[in-house]
Amino acid sequence: MIKGLYKSASAMLPRIKRQETIANNLANASTPGYKGDRVFTKELSRAQAKNIPKQTDWQTPMIDQVYTRFEQGNLDRTGNALDLALEGRGFFVFQTEAGDNVLSRAGNLTVSTEGYLINPQGNKLLGDGGPISVGGGELSVSETGRVQVDQTDVAAIQVVEVEDNTQLQKNGQGEFLVPDNVEIAQAVEYSIRQGYLESSNVDVVKEMVDMIVSYRNYEADAKSVQAQDESLEALINNVGRSM
Repeated sequence: MIKGLYKSASAMLPRIKRQETIANNLANASTPGYKGDRVFTKELSRAQAKNIPKQTDWQTPMIDQVYTRFEQGNLDRTGNALDLALEGRGFFVFQTEAGDNVLSRAGNLTVSTEGYLINPQGNKLLGDGGPISVGGGELSVSETGRVQVDQTDVAAIQVVEVEDNTQLQKNGQGEFLVPDNVEIAQAVEYSIRQGYLESSNVDVVKEMVDMIVSYRNYEADAKSVQAQDESLEALINNVGRSM
């Protein structure tokens, strides 16, 4: 009975992680360029579990891993010259205030007071010569990323890619950090659409269904824990009376 109680309680843990992940996807469903997450859960064999340190006695050995889906979202026309969308592979490169580079698919840009193209986090869009300064002129961007201001070339937007996108790390702001051991390269199969934004790749209806299913499973495990706990309490009380 104790083993069944622990097993039911253990099953509730990945349900919580799944609910948190789905909730985060839904919260970012309207965020340009956002890439939704999924939770991968697998119960390990007894032999595999021995290789996991600090495994508690009661918890069923589980793999509980979050991975990001990098499928492209739809391209929505905005008509705003400062909105850019990537069609195909690759990421825009932005420079943070600390001087670090981050990658993003979101191209909802504005012009800073210093005349630089920046994203909502205040990070500067990078071109072939560093942060792109456009001043206050009329901006046009070609499909290859050539930036012109008042019909004068000023920069070429950096678009890069990595061999394995799963190696990228989310920073919590819709951007990705590149680990030191991961190499980036100039993207090839892409085009830039000015006046468009890439929507998130979150399917709201599917996420809602998954949330309901996950909650029902959590609820069933919780009821199982409660039922076994009540049975254990009744057994202990009965034994106590007989003595």
